[in-house]
Formats: sequence, C-alpha cells, structure tokens
Amino acid sequence: MTVPLPPLPPAADDAYRPGGRSVADLVDTEHRALLGLADRVTDPALDAAGRREVLDVLTAAVSRHLSAEEQYLFPAARAAMPDAAELVEREIEADAGLLTALKKLSGADDPAVADVAERVRRHVSRVAALVTPLREVASDADLIRLGNRWEIAEEAAPTRPHPGTPATPPWNKIVEPAVGVLDKVRDAVTGRRTRLSDLEHPREG
Repeated sequence: MTVPLPPLPPAADDAYRPGGRSVADLVDTEHRALLGLADRVTDPALDAAGRREVLDVLTAAVSRHLSAEEQYLFPAARAAMPDAAELVEREIEADAGLLTALKKLSGADDPAVADVAERVRRHVSRVAALVTPLREVASDADLIRLGNRWEIAEEAAPTRPHPGTPATPPWNKIVEPAVGVLDKVRDAVTGRRTRLSDLEHPREG
C-alpha cells in the first residue's frame, strides 16, 4: 500500500529505493534512547546536577520526538491503516498529557519526574502498536521517505514542551518550526544541554 505523502520526485521504476533510514527504524531507535533516559532520570544514585542535565536532555528529546511523530508518523498511520484512527487520536491526547507533565515540573527533584518517566515508557509501548503494522502495509520506499521527513522535522522541532501548539497538519508543520527557533535561542543563551551525546561530555570548569 502506498502511504500518501507530500509531492515527491518521480521514481524511475517501482524498484526505486531512496536513500535514508526508514521511519520505523528511526522511531525504534529513538524509543530505545527515550527508555534509557527515563531510567537514568529516575536512578536514585544520580546526583542533583546529573539529574538536571538528564532531565533537560529527556525533555528536549521527547519534545522533538513528539513533534516529528505528529507531523509524519500519525498522518501516515491514519492514511495507511484507517482502523488505527482511534488509536492515533488517543495517542495525540496522551502526547499532550506528557508535554503538559514535562512543562509542570518544578525541577529535577520534583517527585513528578517519576510520573513523566512512566508516561514515556507507556508512550513507547503504545506507539509500537502503530509502527509494527505500518511496516507491513507501507513500502520500504515510503517508509524511507517518511524517515527523511521525520529527520528534517526533528531538526526544526521545539526542544521544550509546548502542549498548546497544534498537533495535526498543516498547522503543526508551520507553528512548531517557529517555536523551535525560539527554543534553540534560549538553549544557546542558557547553555542548556539537549542531546544525548551532550551527557557523554562533562562540562569544562
């Protein structure tokens, strides 16, 4: 089954395979990273400074991930699997709840951090129920095209939770990159860490 996508360059033949990673593989990889961050941020052995940095990265990773998910994965799932529409709607509501919970955190020592970590784990479990059947009904080429768009969307996505922004196309594709620019400016000014790789490099001084 062909998944409706934005206009694409014509393929030479049906065997054409674009370059890039499948959206399903990207989602799986990111889900493993999110689960690892959820475990780290609730690790009682982590000191306060370390927990703050892990929480910053988890917040940014979740914000980027959900933005790309709502721009491309959910519309593709709706188009390819009409029976999944109700599941998609429930997940959009759950995404808003996760972003709201992140935004309400008062700090890394907030007891609600554990609830956020559990929401992340439930998110991973639920979205797997969409990704697995999508692999079966969409072509490899379509999954790769979606993956390419996912990666572009994540680069422009917010790094902070904005539960009030639109969650469906076309408005989320317009609003989220604009919000993302402001977030990245704030991150640069404050020196906030937003990438998993940032946790592997201790701050100087």
